[in-house]
Amino acid sequence: MFEILAKERTVAGPGFNRWLVPPAALAIHLCIGMAYGFSVFWLPLSHSIGITGTVACPDHLDWFTRIVKAPDCDWKISTLGWMYTLFFVYLGSSAAVFGHWLEHAGPRKGGVVAACCWGGGLVISAVGVYVHEIRLLWLGAGVIGGCGLGLGYISPVSTLIKWFPDKRGMATGMAIMGFGGGAMIGSPLADVLMKHYQTPASVGVWETFLTMGAIYFLCMLAGAFGYRVPPLGWKPEGWSPPPQQKVMITTRHVHLYRAPNTPQFWLLWGVLCMNVSAGIGVIGMASPMLQEVFGGKLIDVDLTFTLLSEEQKQMVASIGAGFTGLLSLFNILGRIFWASLSDYIGRKRTYVVFFAFGMFLYASAPHTGQAGSVALFVAIFCLILTMYGGGFATVPAYLADMFGTQFVGAIHGRLLTAWSTAGILGPVIVNYIREYQLDRGVPPQDAYNTTLYVLAALLLVGLICNALVRPVAEGFQMTDAELEAERRLAHDMAAARS
Repeated sequence: MFEILAKERTVAGPGFNRWLVPPAALAIHLCIGMAYGFSVFWLPLSHSIGITGTVACPDHLDWFTRIVKAPDCDWKISTLGWMYTLFFVYLGSSAAVFGHWLEHAGPRKGGVVAACCWGGGLVISAVGVYVHEIRLLWLGAGVIGGCGLGLGYISPVSTLIKWFPDKRGMATGMAIMGFGGGAMIGSPLADVLMKHYQTPASVGVWETFLTMGAIYFLCMLAGAFGYRVPPLGWKPEGWSPPPQQKVMITTRHVHLYRAPNTPQFWLLWGVLCMNVSAGIGVIGMASPMLQEVFGGKLIDVDLTFTLLSEEQKQMVASIGAGFTGLLSLFNILGRIFWASLSDYIGRKRTYVVFFAFGMFLYASAPHTGQAGSVALFVAIFCLILTMYGGGFATVPAYLADMFGTQFVGAIHGRLLTAWSTAGILGPVIVNYIREYQLDRGVPPQDAYNTTLYVLAALLLVGLICNALVRPVAEGFQMTDAELEAERRLAHDMAAARS
């Protein structure tokens, strides 16, 4: 039974169409990309006990007691926000730990394990919501689901780079653009399902988790069995590597265990961490932010969010879910657009655009919110999300340029620990600065301004890291004998004979 998952069984035969591989990657990434859309659950979960309103916990209970003893009171949005942190901590951690194994095991086996973790994690979270135990919520979708995110995320990267050596940036864009689009489908679907399952005794979240868990499991299995790997030495018909390689693109390979010893690895780690921290903090609160900043203006009512009726808040919540979906659309478009553009202007210049233009946009957003311009506010964040997604899609090609293609998937997995760090930094900045502002009496519509300026400062740090990147020194590169031995371990020689 398990032989069908072996890497040798996934080797493409003669005449295989390489364009059949990207849809398999999309099938998995569109499912795990729903992690971006989880903010659509925050407001319903924040009154899962009160149903029509929030049941506040007694003031004398500290945060730890509220979690451990699980009293009969509703969760705060800042508490639920830790789910978002767990997603990306375990995504990066699992990618780093299992990246080398995945290079040897192949993308099909990794995709199947990812399907079990993500689908199963949602089922466990459904139980957590049903019994009102947030630790089960965190364990299910956060920890187990987060491991599924990591394996599912990196499973196609190395494979597609090898299928598309002539379009490296576009290949990585195709490999992970689905992750950015997951919320575009998942958020509206979750909103519809919650309304369908909603009763006087339930907000419909646990039923939605069960339904989506089953759908995602089946779709991810289909994607995993659609993966194929190219035989050793395969190249597109009529294509040969350029005779004069660019100075920032290596023709050699750096071993996984040597890559973290190079300054380039840690500079790119900083580039990714700063880009993700800035974007992830906003995505995690996209729906509540739009609702609280504009309130009744979203439905042509001149009232702040707190003064709206329950029916009006539901209408505004649907618009917030739509905003999350719209951001997801631009996230996915940015991944393929910017990654493809990087094939022509270079990875380093692409990141210069991300950081320089991004700083301007983050600093401008508070002024558009204060001016009440919903269209301009939405446009700013749509542009930000193109560059946020583009940063994810371009970094694997950047790594391949620096370290070669033999270990690019595993090195990418190690680099994703930057995402784990950003998964803590971004949401914490947004959630707790917002809560601090509200506690000091700042109106909800103004509670995000300081946060956006802080996120702009993070982009400045990323800009500096990117400016310092130089080619990897020759002493870190693998010898021909080391490369031959590694290819045997990775079953590439068996692939060549198939």
